[in-house]
Amino acid sequence: MKLKNKVSVITGGNSGIGLGIAMAFQSEGAVGAIVGRNQETLDRSIAALGDHFIGINADVTKMEDLDRIFRDTSGKFGKIDSLVVNAGGAVEGARMGSVAVISETEYDHYMNLNLKSVYFTVQKALPYMKDGGTIVLIGSISGHRAFPGQSTYAAAKAAVISFARGFSLDLLDRNIRVNVLSPGTIDTPVFDKFVPAGQVEHVKNLWTDLIPIGRIGQPSDIGKAAVFLASDESSFVVGTEIIADGGVINITVLK
Repeated sequence: MKLKNKVSVITGGNSGIGLGIAMAFQSEGAVGAIVGRNQETLDRSIAALGDHFIGINADVTKMEDLDRIFRDTSGKFGKIDSLVVNAGGAVEGARMGSVAVISETEYDHYMNLNLKSVYFTVQKALPYMKDGGTIVLIGSISGHRAFPGQSTYAAAKAAVISFARGFSLDLLDRNIRVNVLSPGTIDTPVFDKFVPAGQVEHVKNLWTDLIPIGRIGQPSDIGKAAVFLASDESSFVVGTEIIADGGVINITVLK
């Protein structure tokens, strides 16, 4: 019970990586809130998590929604011990693509969700957080390595990795530790959203072929790493990054 009775907020906690993190936190004794924009998946996730978590329907790109997230969580549970800034990723209705084709509107959508919202999620949380708390930002291996059509997303994630260092320095006087956890390819519903149904397994296999350990990641893999960063076990870890990608960034396997 590494997080017993710790009050946690997990944005984007209603599906995929965020739900994997929430489930891992719940299994280690945490309470708190998950945040998402889809009420159906929020309800389903809360049913899986049990009575110790609440679901908050909110859009992290809206300042008034961010205020409400932390006000409501603190009002029910008290001061917040840990924050996981997970909301982000692909933007429905906005393309990923080459610098030659992405519009200003599409650029803004990606930066608002994957960078601006991270900054202000942390800022809005601070009045409600305990001194000595923890913040886990979710980055991506895209912040280290170029993938086709991902330059805007990748730039945002590279900045999030930098935020972990800058925020840590900003918050030293409150002893709030900030770290970043960067996943590789994880088996989440994003495949079903953006890949035609008949090609999902083929696309997953293509990505798996790039992973040295030979399997695609699971949300639970990221959940376990997030528990470490949110718990006292990582009390000497601050302003740094854990890459959970099966070896993609640091290992090359010749086939």
